[in-house]
Amino acid sequence: MIAITETLQGYYAGPPQASAAPGIVVLMEAFGLTPHIRRVCDRFAAAGFAALAPDIYYGKQFSYDKLEEAMGTLKALRDDQVMAEIGASFDCLGRQPGVTPARLGVVGFCMGGRLAFLAACRHAARVRASVAYYGGAIFPEGEKDRFGRTAPIGEAAALAAPLLLIYGGKDGGITPAEHGRIAQRLGELDKRYSLSLHPGAGHGFCCEDRASYAPKATEDAHAEAIDFLKRAFAA
Repeated sequence: MIAITETLQGYYAGPPQASAAPGIVVLMEAFGLTPHIRRVCDRFAAAGFAALAPDIYYGKQFSYDKLEEAMGTLKALRDDQVMAEIGASFDCLGRQPGVTPARLGVVGFCMGGRLAFLAACRHAARVRASVAYYGGAIFPEGEKDRFGRTAPIGEAAALAAPLLLIYGGKDGGITPAEHGRIAQRLGELDKRYSLSLHPGAGHGFCCEDRASYAPKATEDAHAEAIDFLKRAFAA
């Protein structure tokens, strides 16, 4: 754990050879800065990235069977505050030895996938690539989602970096209709994006600690994400 600001901490994993490494901010699921998210950071570090997961729950963690409790904390988050925390995380990443401040990206899972999309809009001048794993409520039906949050798709005109959207084909909460709405809007805006669907995989399929864990889909999705990030940072 390292200090991002005086009050915000995060889990940091540096690459084996930290020399001109790109940095990515990793945004957590609704359950907090869990061992799963730390392992994700370690995986990205092993692939050559400096990875920092800010603890935007400030120490709160929930087991995967405590969904209602986790949702209560999620609903209390405010996008403006989280975007400021992500900006501070970019600053912190850029200060790490061997990290290239001009090559920064953002990756998020579930709740963090939505935030990764929004961060790519709000921090467009800094984000070189964005990956959203099963990010819900990016483009719900209507201007607001079930938690009363404004849909990030409304800010998509600001996107400047390539975007990778990763979904499970059996995710009951993020339907093909939402995939289509997102694709149509990004196409209308002439934005560079890729959408990858993993057949048979449910929501949260990359988490080893959830019942929905799908090992092959996880390996395929992470390989896609790493290749996408490497190409984006090399451009």
